[in-house]
Amino acid sequence: MREEALKNLQKYWGYTHFRPVQESIVRSVLEGHDTFGLMPTGGGKSICFQIPALTFDGICLVISPLIALMKDQVTQLQQRDIKAIALTGGIKSDDLIQLLDNCQFGNYKFLYLSPERLEQDWVLERIKALPISLIAIDEAHCVSQWGNDFRPSYLKIKNLKTFFPEIPFIALTASATPKVQEDIIGLLGLNEPKVFKQSFARENLGYHILKAEDKLYKIQQILKKNPQPSIIYVRNRKSCHDYASKLKEYGFHVTFYHGGLPLKEKEANMNSWMKEENPIMIATNAFGMGIDKPNVKTVIHVNLPESLESYYQEAGRAGRDGSKAFAILIHSPQDVLRAENQFLDVLPDVLFLKQVYVKLCNYFQIAFGEGINEEFSFSLNRFCVKYQFPVLKTFNALQFLDRQGIIGLSNEVSEKVQIRFLLESKEVIRYISLHPEEEPIITAILRAYPGIFDLQTNINTAFIAKKANVTEAKVLTLLEKLGQIQLLEYFSQQNESKITFLEVREDDRTINRVAKYLEKQNKVKKQQLESVIHYVSDEQHCKSKLLLQYFGEQIAEDCGKCSYCLQSNKSRNPEQGLQQRIQNLLLEKDLTSREIVATLSFDEKEVLNTLKQMLENHLVSINTKNQFTLQK
Repeated sequence: MREEALKNLQKYWGYTHFRPVQESIVRSVLEGHDTFGLMPTGGGKSICFQIPALTFDGICLVISPLIALMKDQVTQLQQRDIKAIALTGGIKSDDLIQLLDNCQFGNYKFLYLSPERLEQDWVLERIKALPISLIAIDEAHCVSQWGNDFRPSYLKIKNLKTFFPEIPFIALTASATPKVQEDIIGLLGLNEPKVFKQSFARENLGYHILKAEDKLYKIQQILKKNPQPSIIYVRNRKSCHDYASKLKEYGFHVTFYHGGLPLKEKEANMNSWMKEENPIMIATNAFGMGIDKPNVKTVIHVNLPESLESYYQEAGRAGRDGSKAFAILIHSPQDVLRAENQFLDVLPDVLFLKQVYVKLCNYFQIAFGEGINEEFSFSLNRFCVKYQFPVLKTFNALQFLDRQGIIGLSNEVSEKVQIRFLLESKEVIRYISLHPEEEPIITAILRAYPGIFDLQTNINTAFIAKKANVTEAKVLTLLEKLGQIQLLEYFSQQNESKITFLEVREDDRTINRVAKYLEKQNKVKKQQLESVIHYVSDEQHCKSKLLLQYFGEQIAEDCGKCSYCLQSNKSRNPEQGLQQRIQNLLLEKDLTSREIVATLSFDEKEVLNTLKQMLENHLVSINTKNQFTLQK
């Protein structure tokens, strides 16, 4: 079987050998053992179940909580001519039946679904009839209440052992503390599993904590020194646009990515970064799924992350090609308070969760005892305005309801444009003759949609823009104008989300059932933020060591590459003394404090303190240009 596994690896992925931990995991699964794999981001987790599944007869059942991840993996398998299918949310029952028929009779190798699907009895009955050869649980930390994104539906995966007692289970995760690892094995009911852990150590990655009040200036310094591809993680969508705009002004080639962008713009921005037309990506944490760019030199965090798990994953997108790379977190004294406001103050309690759920049901006129499988377009902002709810806290409440399987929340942005001409065709032609600058757009619409005088018609504004050789924004602006002068009826609706009700409405009973999970989740998130604050503020230990200890690894040696290690090395080498370095610089010319900080690879605070001491000792003075100059 090992030879066949290697053939499949080469045939479908083009690799001639497995990575060390991959090979051990694949061998364990091929031998029929329950297997647990802890592999950091970028370690190639999916191959650990995909290769055995291709080697076995039958179909691999893959349980994953993330729709985007399922779609990404299914697409990649299909591109390799491997038959795979995903039962994502929002699929109607008739379509589900057809998809499951395809699995049973269509020689499919992979069936992806969310854990919530297993709670549908008829779906479970159909799965029992499939020739299942392997069951893979991805993002397995979701089974633990101490892990990120706990989902109660994961607890029911254990029941599959009853129906498939001879089928091997493989549980995989990229981030799990020792407590979470213990939970995964116990709560999934893994039978004497083979446990494999890949070290979280990244030999080529230096973790740096930099203190700076002017973060934009610090980012410019870093990017000038390291012009290779980079990712800059920011707090929100507004910061995305702000940093992108400011860095462009300074001559950097920048693009941006966040969850609110239309799909086409996301893809265009991603492609421009991948091709290095714009090698700097400014992004929220929405950027990450399926990224495979090995030569990222620098990952910069402008704000404190919510957990060391998410920080490790995002920082780990640097240096995947094995080259020297940097993970830099820039912080200022105000950041701890901001992080508490951002992550803790917006955590919903049980009372608020109940209010949001009840108002959501009322908003869509869901009667008590009804609503299951009903789907609606949803604008978070309009909902919050109507009930005067804080937006972030409400979004967190909805996300929690989504993870508990009470609702399905889809954040795909779409814009629906409908128009119908109100005047006869000859009057429209007369209007065009009076406004020749608008002729290309109107003519393109008339040619593409001949029935547009009779019926309200959905139109593809991107297609019209292409035909008229103008921007899509120009098309939308003209349509709005023509609607205002009543040349046509114009209807535009942007849907930020879709809401699907997955249970009947029961108000108190619904929320009380999940209340304990919400309280545990809030406790975990507070502890996670405390760990981040400790990591940032600790100036006595190697940063790589601190991260590894968090994930349960103990190492004797410091990494020698992080901000702590580099600073320690400097203090042990008197010939590299900071004061002497400053004096050498000022022998050449007078400099401002900012110019001195930019030139030296020392911590900004330390440079400023040394300059202050040199002033007090009359070694330097400040001239009329606010520059430091050596005392004669």
